[in-house]
Amino acid sequence: MKTPALLIASLFGIWPPAFAADDATPESTPAGPTINIDASQVREPMSPNIYSQFIEHLGRCIYGGIWAEMLEDRKFYYPVTADYRPYRRLQNTPYPVVGASPWQIIGAGDSVSMDTNQPFVGRHAPVIQPGSGIRQLDLGVTKDKDYVGYIWLKSAGKGSPEVTVTLSIPNSGTTVRLGKVGSQYKRFPFKFTAPATTDKASLEVRVAKAGVSVGTLSLMPSDNVDGMRADTLALLKELNAPIYRWPGGNFVSGYDWRDGVGDRDRRPPRTNPAWTGVEHNDYGMHEFIRFCRLVNSEPWITVNTGFGDAYSAAAQLEYCNGANSTYWGAKRAKNGARESLGVRYWGIGNEMWGDWQLGYMQLHHYVIKQNWVVDKMREVDPKIIPISSGNAGPWSTGLLKGGANHMDLIAEHFYCQERTNLLAHVQQIPNNIRRKADFHRKARQDLPELKGKDIRIAMTEWNYWYGPHQFGELGTRYFLKDALGIAAGINEYARQSDIVASAFYAQTVNVIGAIKVSRRNAAFETTGLVLKLYRQHFGELPVTTQFTGPIDAQAAWSRDRKTLTISVVNASMEKVEIPLNLRGAKLKGGGTKWQIAGTDALAYNDPDQPANVRIEQEAMNRLGEKLTVAPCSVTLLSLPVE
Repeated sequence: MKTPALLIASLFGIWPPAFAADDATPESTPAGPTINIDASQVREPMSPNIYSQFIEHLGRCIYGGIWAEMLEDRKFYYPVTADYRPYRRLQNTPYPVVGASPWQIIGAGDSVSMDTNQPFVGRHAPVIQPGSGIRQLDLGVTKDKDYVGYIWLKSAGKGSPEVTVTLSIPNSGTTVRLGKVGSQYKRFPFKFTAPATTDKASLEVRVAKAGVSVGTLSLMPSDNVDGMRADTLALLKELNAPIYRWPGGNFVSGYDWRDGVGDRDRRPPRTNPAWTGVEHNDYGMHEFIRFCRLVNSEPWITVNTGFGDAYSAAAQLEYCNGANSTYWGAKRAKNGARESLGVRYWGIGNEMWGDWQLGYMQLHHYVIKQNWVVDKMREVDPKIIPISSGNAGPWSTGLLKGGANHMDLIAEHFYCQERTNLLAHVQQIPNNIRRKADFHRKARQDLPELKGKDIRIAMTEWNYWYGPHQFGELGTRYFLKDALGIAAGINEYARQSDIVASAFYAQTVNVIGAIKVSRRNAAFETTGLVLKLYRQHFGELPVTTQFTGPIDAQAAWSRDRKTLTISVVNASMEKVEIPLNLRGAKLKGGGTKWQIAGTDALAYNDPDQPANVRIEQEAMNRLGEKLTVAPCSVTLLSLPVE
């Protein structure tokens, strides 16, 4: 049964009720801190894929985050009307949710109408009469930075229209006069240099002498990389996630992948099927693959098993991986990708066990559907890696019984809420990883269908999820205490390396993301700093590590066994001296220490402000018999060995 808070949240579509239950305050004060490491006892290698990421068409993760487009509703899904009330949710926040046209009429209310006769894209196109125009407000620009865009126009009726496009800021503006507008749609590019820094800029289109029909517009920073924000990409490259999972999430259960291929300006705008606002379909299959290549990651595509079917999934796979001689492979080639996209990882649906999911069905029906989907996909490409959508309990048990021959991995999800006790807040993450791992170990013992099989866990969504939406829909902020929990989670993944094959922090940008992006800037969240630090410096070969006290600790060898790394999370507000007993390794002396720490567990970073939480690095002379760690901290040591 849902708690009242979760019931209200699910009724309003705020989040899926997939939250952790193991979140109580510790019953007693833990014993004094100790760490015992036996470096000779090496566990199975920890997969680097536990540092993977998940992106979904939700809130400002892709649009307003990864994707560089600055304009809302650029394809005019909503009709432009005199009743200018664009924001329908989160109205009194910096990033409200658009629920009506964000385009404001300049001039009389009836000077703009919506024409349904052969529109450029979608259901209708705005027609602007001479002497009027349209504008979009609340754009963020930086002084002396260049912005590029374009507009598709054709004349509406007799006469020769004159059209200007203006980037306007308070008390200033830059105007571009466009060329001759003819009777057929034509693309007119424009470029501006921002005269000042502001989040209150606007883009205005004004028409004189004769009316025009507007197809669509675009405005991006000129430093965008194939449509992606340069500042966001730079941080994502530092994050260095090995795999990205896309497009959902709940979104995928109502998504038609065909809407996201072909000429970007001609792709139809839709209502977001799972969340709020408009799905522009600007970021589709090719953009996702390009994104993965830009950040040096491997793509994971989830197919629609909600409202979708096996034939659509097989067609999607053929579009990605099929030869040019196949029906869908030829269409991919026509859209600019002659070579196979080479997608190996394929998620089979998302949270189909949840009654909030589009197309939700009972377990015995879903087993039939999942197996049907995988069979049809394997007919196209037998080498794919299919991942089933599990949920530890009866659902995962049923999938493993009925579909073990139709999966290589099984997905699990969990989210944790806030706890006032710091130690309890931190322990939620490793406790839930361990709970999932223990369930699947027992399933291996109990289910004859798993005999001889090695179906491991893909933790395709894991994170904290609580707090107000500071960065648009589900744009929650993370604090130093959340960083501690994520670090403890990585330690737990090391301890469960024999059964957890991959993990996908959800979600990467804005939303419940590791990176937060404003209109003009991007910055690592506290949780993102941890993921970056461990991805770059934590070892891959876990060793037996025991600890007591208000800490979480784990040691791991580097792959070449030339370095021993030790991670320590101090979930207390006191500096702690920890007796350290190390066996099985002889240290050379010296090393490197990284620390994320602070005296305020609620410290956070904001993209428009100087960082409050940082990774601090210092050289070490030697590691003594006691290790001192700062209050409310994550400490990572890298120690060369003889």
